[in-house]
Amino acid sequence: MDDLKFLPEIEKIFKEVKAAGGPLMWEVSTEELRGLRNPFITGTLGPTRKIHQVTEHMVPHKDADIPCRLYRPSEAKGLPCLVYYHGGGWVVGDLETHDNLCRKLCLAVGCAVFSVGYRLAPEHKYPAAKDDAFNALVWLYENAAGLGLDPGRLAVGGDSCGGNLAAVVSLMARDMGGPALKLQLLVYPATDVSGFERPTYAKYGDDLLLTKSGMQFFTGCYLNESDEAKDPLVSPLLASSLEGLPPALVITAEHDVLTSDGEDYSQALGEAGVLVQYKRFPGTIHLFFGMEALSAQENGLDLAAKALKEAFGLDRA
Repeated sequence: MDDLKFLPEIEKIFKEVKAAGGPLMWEVSTEELRGLRNPFITGTLGPTRKIHQVTEHMVPHKDADIPCRLYRPSEAKGLPCLVYYHGGGWVVGDLETHDNLCRKLCLAVGCAVFSVGYRLAPEHKYPAAKDDAFNALVWLYENAAGLGLDPGRLAVGGDSCGGNLAAVVSLMARDMGGPALKLQLLVYPATDVSGFERPTYAKYGDDLLLTKSGMQFFTGCYLNESDEAKDPLVSPLLASSLEGLPPALVITAEHDVLTSDGEDYSQALGEAGVLVQYKRFPGTIHLFFGMEALSAQENGLDLAAKALKEAFGLDRA
């Protein structure tokens, strides 16, 4: 690992985490794991940004209502909206861990952001998170006008397993007749968990903050049985066709076990005729998106905001 080049701020965080040590994920209870991981995720995103309005919503669901949070940059009517799914391996993370990231995106783009608190594993296994993710999108589309949003300008996005859910929801929206989406923002997405042998899994193994063993653990928590990993709504890279999907921006970190997942999905989207932009950020690791220690150009926010503005037509406003 000494031969890898990190941005100075990334290297500092990486060394601090490694020096601190701590138990492996499977050595503690789920509650303890969240108590350790959630504050760290929150801390990387810095102090809370002030925005115009934040409101809490409960999306009705037959199994359990879904807590969601709507961020608005202004009182303007007909705002476009990004539906955002937080990362955390389907096990950790919540509305609070990604609160400031959603605020940053809301301010940078000038759009509303709808953050979805989908059910977590292992208490709620597949397809709970996937179902919550799609149901929240449909509810927002159906209630957009009453919320002051434009149902014709919706996008989905997420980081890590949230990127997986955004990709999966895009497939579901295509195959179930909508809602139509302007963009899928996929930040170091997990796109194939049927095996862990892609090049960056082989290269990094258990050396980085997100490890091969960690991804195996998270996937084991999420799925009821290993064969579910071959389901395209778990591993979207395995879909029989990616044609007709919304345009995509795929962002990866240079040093991350999931980099190959993002690269391969980006290539597959392009081969299917989907308009796709791919960017691998140098010197970075998993969790760098929106990281407070980095500039907006280094942490991907500038690129994400530019793509969303273009997709929503805000660059012409």
